[in-house]
Amino acid sequence: MKQQKELVYTDLVKAHMIMGLIDLLLVMTFGLTYSLTFLNIHIVDPYMSPVRLRFNHTNLAAYGFLANLITGGLYWAVPRMTGHPVWNRAYGWLLWAALQVVGIGTVISLLFFGGTMLGGPELSRWIGPQSVEWSETPFIMDVPITLWLFVVIPQFLVPIIKASKEKPLYTGLWYITAGLVWTPLVYVLGNYPSVFFYPGAAGAALNGSFIHDLVGLYVTPMGWGLMYYFVPRVLQKPIWSHGLGLLGFWGLAFFYPAQGVHHYLWSPIPMFAQYAAVFATIAIEIVVTTVLVNFMMTLRGSYGAMKEDIPLRWFYAGMINYWITCFQCSIQVLLTTQKVIHFTDWVTGHAHLIMFGTFGFGF
Repeated sequence: MKQQKELVYTDLVKAHMIMGLIDLLLVMTFGLTYSLTFLNIHIVDPYMSPVRLRFNHTNLAAYGFLANLITGGLYWAVPRMTGHPVWNRAYGWLLWAALQVVGIGTVISLLFFGGTMLGGPELSRWIGPQSVEWSETPFIMDVPITLWLFVVIPQFLVPIIKASKEKPLYTGLWYITAGLVWTPLVYVLGNYPSVFFYPGAAGAALNGSFIHDLVGLYVTPMGWGLMYYFVPRVLQKPIWSHGLGLLGFWGLAFFYPAQGVHHYLWSPIPMFAQYAAVFATIAIEIVVTTVLVNFMMTLRGSYGAMKEDIPLRWFYAGMINYWITCFQCSIQVLLTTQKVIHFTDWVTGHAHLIMFGTFGFGF
C-alpha cells in the first residue's frame, strides 16, 4: 500500500478531477444560457451575448473540462502502466495551478474584452476573442496555453521513457505518448497561422484541421489510451489483441489529420482537399471499428461484469457512442448529404455526441 501511494499522486488526480467537474458545470451553464437566447431571453447583455456564451461554452469544454479530466486520468493511469511515478509532484501542482489560471483567464477575456469594448478595437485584437472558429481564445491566452501544452510533456514522458527501456510499451502508452506530442503542434497550427498569416480559404483549411484534430489528436488518443488501461483493469484480463490496438493507433495517425477540410465542403478550398477529407473520414470509421472490436472481444466471456460494474457500463457506452459518431460523420461528409445538413443543428448535435456522449461518459 505504501508503494502504491508513492507511485500514484492521488492528490493531483483528485484536484484535476474536481476542477474538471466544476468546469463541466460551467460549460453546461454557458450552453444553457446560450440556448435561452433562442427564446429571446437575454442575460446581462452585452457581456453574456450569444456569441460570447458560445465562445466560452466551446473553449472551456476543451481547456477546462477535458484538459483537467484527461490530465487527472493520466496521473492515475500512466504510473500504473509504466511502473514509475510521474516526473515531479511539486511540478504537477504548478501545472495544475497554471491550467486553472488559463481557464479563468480565457473566460474573463472572452466575456469582457471583445469587439470595441474595454480597450477599443486595437487592444481587443490581442486580449479579445479572435474571429476564427474554435480559435477564439485571445492571443494573450494563446501563449500560456501553448506553453502549458509543451511543459506538461515531461511530467508524463519521463516515466514512459523509463518504461520503454525495460519492456515494450503497452498500446495505451502509444496513444498517450502520441497525444502528448501531437496536441501542442495542433494548437499552434490552429491559433497562429490561420489567425495571423493565412486569411480566407487557406486559413479555413488550416482552421478545419485544428477543429477536427483537437478532438482526433488530443482527446481521442488520450481517451483511448486511458480506456486501454481502465477496461482490462476492471475486467481483470488482458486486452484481446495488442496487434489490433496498434492497427487502430496507426490508422488514427494516418487518416485523422486529413479530415479537417470536411468542415468546409462546397467551399472555395480546392476540391482535391475536400475529396481527400471525405475519403479519410470514411476510412476513420473502419479504424474505429477495429478499436471497438478489440474492446468487445475483450468483454467476451465477461458479460456479467456489465451488470455489476457501473464504471464499465459508462466506458462501453462511451465507446459505442464514439462508433456512432464516426458512422454519422462518414455519412454527413458525403457531398450530397452536405447539401441538406450543412447549416443545420445536425452538425451541432454531432459535436455534442462526441464530446458528452463519448468522453463525458468515458471520463
